[in-house]
Amino acid sequence: MLPLPMLSCVWLQAISVVVKQNTTVVKVFYMKKFLAVLITVSVILVSCSPKQADYTAIFDNPDTYCKTVYELNSVVMGNNFSPMVASRNYMYANVAAYEVIAGGYPNAYSSLAGQARGLDAVPKPPAGAKIDYGFASLLAFWKLGVAVTFSDNETKNYVDSLKQLAKEHGMPEDVYNGSVAYADTVSGAVMAWSKKDHYKETRGKPEFTVYPDSPARWVPTPPAYSPAAEPHWNEIRQVAVDSVNEFLPPPPFKFDVSNKTSDYYKEVKLIQQTGDSLTKEQAFIADFWDDNPFKLNVSGHLMFGTKKFSPPGHWMSIVGIAAIKAKADYNTTVYAYAKTSIALFDAFIQCWNIKYMYNTVRPETVVSKYFDPNWRPHLQTPPFPEYTCGHCYTSASAAEALTSVFGDNMAYTDTTETEFGIPERAFKSFRDAADEVKMSRFFGGIHYRYSVMVSHDMGQKIGGLVVEKLKMKK
Repeated sequence: MLPLPMLSCVWLQAISVVVKQNTTVVKVFYMKKFLAVLITVSVILVSCSPKQADYTAIFDNPDTYCKTVYELNSVVMGNNFSPMVASRNYMYANVAAYEVIAGGYPNAYSSLAGQARGLDAVPKPPAGAKIDYGFASLLAFWKLGVAVTFSDNETKNYVDSLKQLAKEHGMPEDVYNGSVAYADTVSGAVMAWSKKDHYKETRGKPEFTVYPDSPARWVPTPPAYSPAAEPHWNEIRQVAVDSVNEFLPPPPFKFDVSNKTSDYYKEVKLIQQTGDSLTKEQAFIADFWDDNPFKLNVSGHLMFGTKKFSPPGHWMSIVGIAAIKAKADYNTTVYAYAKTSIALFDAFIQCWNIKYMYNTVRPETVVSKYFDPNWRPHLQTPPFPEYTCGHCYTSASAAEALTSVFGDNMAYTDTTETEFGIPERAFKSFRDAADEVKMSRFFGGIHYRYSVMVSHDMGQKIGGLVVEKLKMKK
C-alpha cells in the first residue's frame, strides 16, 4: 500500500464520491475522519516495513503537494471561512511553499521578495545545509496554513504523518533537521509579512450600514438575511496590484425600475425572464459554479446548512487537476498554485473595493419588490452588494495565471464538484472555464448580465498584471 500523500488528487476525489460526502456538515466530518484513518493506516503499514531510502519518491511527487492543498481546502471549508478570507489562507500558505522552492532552486525560480508588496526579504538556505526542498515546502505550507486558519488540532496529525513518512522512508537525520529548520525560517518570514497586511485591523471594524430607505442600495436577502460580508476587505494589502484604484470599472447602471427604456430596467427584466425559463444546461452551469461555502437550506420549520468549496477553493482544485494532466514536476506544481492564489487574492480585494463603493441592490430584492413577489433566483444570493461579481473577477484572474503556466490549449476535465454530487465538466482551456463562470452567475439569477461582463474583463486585467509583474519562473 502506498503512503497516502503519494496517492493522486484524482484518487482522493474518487474517495470523496465513495463516501458520498455531498455537502452536509455531518458528511464532511466523516470524510475528514476517513482521511485521518487512511493516514494512520499508511503510517502503521510503513512502520512495519523495512526502512527504505526512497523519501525523494514521496517529496518530489507533485501529487503530494496536491493532496496537501486539498487538506487545507477541506479545513477552510469545514471552518466556514468566507471566500475572501479563504483566498488569503491559500495565498500565504502557497507563497511560503514557493519561497522554499525559490530558495532551493535559485537558477530556476525567483523569490517574491522585492516583488510582492511589503515582502522585503526571505532568508536563503544556509551554506552547506542539507535540505529536501519538497519536504520543507510542505512543512512551510502547513505552518502558514495553520496560522491563518487557526486549526492546530485539525492539521497536527497530517503534519506528523509527513514527518513520519520522511523518517520511515530513510531521510537522513541531517537532511530531516535541515529541512525542518529551513521550513521554519521561511515560514517565519512569510508569517511576519502576513501580519502586516491589515487583516487583523479589519476584524474590529464596524459592520456595514444598511440604508433600507434607498431602493438602489443593498439590503440583506433571504433566507438567512445575513449582514454584508467583509465590507473592509479593500483595506487588505495586495500582492501585485499597487492600489485598489489601479483598475476601476465603469459605474453600474442607474437604478430605474419605472422607465422601460432605461438600461437598468432592461437588465432587471432580462434576469427575471432568464430565471423563469432556464434550460437544463443553464441550470447545470449555475449549479456547477455555485461554490456557495455555506448554503442555508429551508424546508418548512427545518433549517440546515450545507458546505462546498468556495470559488477560490474550486480554483485551487483546478490547479491540481491541471498539474496532474500536464504531468508537471513538483516545483512547477508549487509555482502554479502560488501564482494562481496570488491572482485570486488580489482580484478579491479589487472587486470588494467596487462592491462597497456602489453598494448596489441584488436582483432578488428588486424583482420580488417591483415585479413578482414570489420570484427567487436559481442560486442562493450571497450576503454582499451586487456590483461587481466576485466569482467573475477571481475566475478570470486565476485563468490568466494558470494560462501563463500551462498554456492556452490546456483542455481538462473538472472533477471538483463530484464529491458534492455534481457531475464533472470538460473545458477547452482555463479561459473557457472563466467564460462559463461569467454566465453562471447570470443564469443563477444573482448578478446582472452587465455586471458579469464588466467583472470578467476586470479580472482578466488583474490576472494579466500578476503574470506580467511577478517574475517567478526563470
